[in-house]
Amino acid sequence: MKKKIKEAAARQHQPLDKLVFYGTVIITGGAVMMVELLGTRIIGPFYGVSLIVWSSLLSVSLLALSMGYYLGGACADKGKGLRLPHAVIAAGILIAIIPLLGKPVQLFFDGLGLRWGALSSAFVLFTPPLVFLGMAGPFVIRMATERLENVGSTAGNVYAISTIGSVVGTLMLGFYLLPIFGVNSILLSLSVVLMALALALVAYEKSRMNVKHPVTHWAAYAAVLIAVVAIQATGVGRQDADKNLQVLFEQETHYGWVRVVDQKDKDIRWLMSDASTIGAEHVPTGAGLLGYQTVVRLLPWFNPAGKKALLIGLGSGHLVNDLANYGVKTDAIEIDPAVAYAANEYFNFTPTGKVIVGDARYRVQQLNETYDIIIHDCFTGGSEPIHLLSQEMMQELKSKLNPGGVLAVNFVGFTDKAYLKPVQSVARTLDSVFENRKTFVRNPRGKL
Repeated sequence: MKKKIKEAAARQHQPLDKLVFYGTVIITGGAVMMVELLGTRIIGPFYGVSLIVWSSLLSVSLLALSMGYYLGGACADKGKGLRLPHAVIAAGILIAIIPLLGKPVQLFFDGLGLRWGALSSAFVLFTPPLVFLGMAGPFVIRMATERLENVGSTAGNVYAISTIGSVVGTLMLGFYLLPIFGVNSILLSLSVVLMALALALVAYEKSRMNVKHPVTHWAAYAAVLIAVVAIQATGVGRQDADKNLQVLFEQETHYGWVRVVDQKDKDIRWLMSDASTIGAEHVPTGAGLLGYQTVVRLLPWFNPAGKKALLIGLGSGHLVNDLANYGVKTDAIEIDPAVAYAANEYFNFTPTGKVIVGDARYRVQQLNETYDIIIHDCFTGGSEPIHLLSQEMMQELKSKLNPGGVLAVNFVGFTDKAYLKPVQSVARTLDSVFENRKTFVRNPRGKL
């Protein structure tokens, strides 16, 4: 009779058990993907968003999760010491610390170069929280197989629902959260969510599994996390900004951390995306100062009859103004809406045609117009937009040129023989599509 009563009670509590178990893996699965994706926004300002950075982040994430799976399984089997709530709160605290450590860690490893600097930074910043998040799965499987029937289907459900949580976290972050709230706010909010989850798990283990958690310990854990969040929210410990530099505008987007900064002693206004300078203006005169523009602004000399141009990569918009001096009307395509906004609001940019916001690989295909001049100038975040330098893209641009039209490609490369391969690769692609090509190298002793 007592056995039947216990079995009936267990069945009665199964909905609560499932809610706790599957809710835990949904939240931790989503947290894993959010941390991994936000890693590109944290490391991007130092190392760009190239394949090297993605490879570093993915490798570190997979290694950390495998460590978490192993350690979580070992701890779950012991049933003593470290438990699921401890792993969750530890992940929350370590995620909250990432914004504080991001810059110092990357500066420390900066001397190792792009590959090892990015890999080392990613390992130090993201391995600890991802290890603890990875431990959640084995803990939940162990707890679930003790409380629920059908071990195989329970384990399968845990992994399936965890993956669904990862999908939901990925979509929420990319579609909505990142452009609205920014990296630091999302990380701190995620930490608070994990703390709430850990406290809920403590209550569950106490009521359903008779596991005692010392109140003083959990009060200390919560105090540490609250202190970390408060430090970042209030700005305590931040270094004073250079009084010679004034930030007029900043916004995080899908594509970078866009800033407009005035350098007062030189009367220069900078437009930055992550670590890349994509615009510079002499404030008193409104003149563009980037050296390569001294060559590009002379393009009407190669096609004096041209009256219509397309600029791919708006930047601060100075090339549009330069072409207007020759009576050329220019349409512009800019992938980052914050860059387009900054050019309009903070720089001496006067649109003479359409300003189209979107990825040029797609937007160019949708254009019905043809042009006398096309300027390909889209380098942001320290990496080359490979999809915009393909043979197919060049053929698409050629189809948008009027007879006698000119295409100018701004490519950031090196003239030393040891580093010529990227430039040579772009040159071969252009030669496969166009009959004539002329290369201009900006004078290294130019203004900027």
